[in-house]
Amino acid sequence: MTAARHSFWYRHSLGLASIALLALWIVLYSSADQKTHLGSFFGNAIADWTGVVVTVWGTKFLYERGSAESKQPHGFLPKRWEKFLRDHSFSLALIVTGAIWVAVFARSDPEGKWGEVAGNIVSEWTQLFGLVMLTKRLVEQGSKESRSRR
Repeated sequence: MTAARHSFWYRHSLGLASIALLALWIVLYSSADQKTHLGSFFGNAIADWTGVVVTVWGTKFLYERGSAESKQPHGFLPKRWEKFLRDHSFSLALIVTGAIWVAVFARSDPEGKWGEVAGNIVSEWTQLFGLVMLTKRLVEQGSKESRSRR
């Protein structure tokens, strides 16, 4: 069966499943006590799965020049600024949304229920941005992505 014949669910199952799991963690955390082990776990899971969602959808629709994991761009962009935006769309999206998360965290109670989650998401964004930057230049022996860059 060709890709055009596959269902919407088949073509987007990883992204949709990651969104569903993120929603599950949000629902479970909403009714949990963040001071318990289980509640703390749900809060951390929200940040971790937010990172998964961003990674799955970001690498599907955005591009980062030099990163083997990014979607490869199509077409020619005549203007330098258009090429820059396209070549760094993933890192720029992480910077903009990361700044928003920093602002949310700065205005929240860091020890409050959702303040802790916002802090964890800021940490996740920093990690994602760092990983994107590292994968542009560094390789890891045995990694499929590193092998494709030889």
